[in-house]
Amino acid sequence: MTFVQLEYIVSVDTYRHFATAASHCFVTQPTLSMQVQKLEEELGLKIFDRSKQPVIPTEAGREVIEQARKILAEKQIIGEIVQTKKGVLTGELRIGIIPTLAPYLLPLFIQSFTTKYPQIKLVVNELTTEMVIARLREGRIDVGILVTPLQENGIRETVLFYEELLVYVSRKNAAYKKNYMLAQDIDPGKLWLLEEGHCFRSQIVKLCELRKASREGSHFDYEAGSLETLRRMVELNDGITILPELAAADLSARQQQLIRHFKRPAPMREVSLVVHRDFVKQRLVLALQQEIIRSIPEKVRQNKNQNVVPI
Repeated sequence: MTFVQLEYIVSVDTYRHFATAASHCFVTQPTLSMQVQKLEEELGLKIFDRSKQPVIPTEAGREVIEQARKILAEKQIIGEIVQTKKGVLTGELRIGIIPTLAPYLLPLFIQSFTTKYPQIKLVVNELTTEMVIARLREGRIDVGILVTPLQENGIRETVLFYEELLVYVSRKNAAYKKNYMLAQDIDPGKLWLLEEGHCFRSQIVKLCELRKASREGSHFDYEAGSLETLRRMVELNDGITILPELAAADLSARQQQLIRHFKRPAPMREVSLVVHRDFVKQRLVLALQQEIIRSIPEKVRQNKNQNVVPI
């Protein structure tokens, strides 16, 4: 039994396809398949049921793979210990981040992080919350940046900051004349929302205590895939939407006139780093955490843990 063989069976379990697993391990499929078969022969049991597509582990195979993941994690910890003694940070950090954070948060810290830690390679994927959690459990990413609390078994959350939720309102909308907003001031028929699958959508639905009303008599009903689209729809139409604080940071003076704050205590969303409970690369994740906190605007850093909108 070798570390390489354990890496191969973990990869097959992760991708459920021998060719894809081989590609991610940078070997040919015959090489990977031969090593998996050798391990099965040594153990005297089948790890994978190859008759199924996608390939799945056998009952005994699941236990072997679970143990393999633990062994490989311990191997990585040894590497971290060595790095600590040498006083260097190296390696690859795979990050999953949700779309309502990625365009606004990544530019704040990516350049400074890569300058400070040139030996760390960041691999960033924009994913929904559901996909971040799934890939953390599968070991396909090391850390997620998303909105919490999640209350997911086996997932550890470390709060980074709290982000105020702001109202973005068209000049044509009656709410434009208000200085401060209440949730009940928002007309559901005028509210532009993200499409299903975004946690920010569910937060707005809960904040406004609504299910989006259909626009009776309207010939156009639209749900956006990005906050930028929502912003443009409000600017060009009679409508209203909700933006997280970082998404409003780069607005022009004219666009800032469309911002309205909720009456205090303002609703907040909680942004956290999340990892699997068995995560390794602790020093890399800590470096990421510290750089993000250092890079965010002071106003956001000072926001308090109050009136957090659930997901």
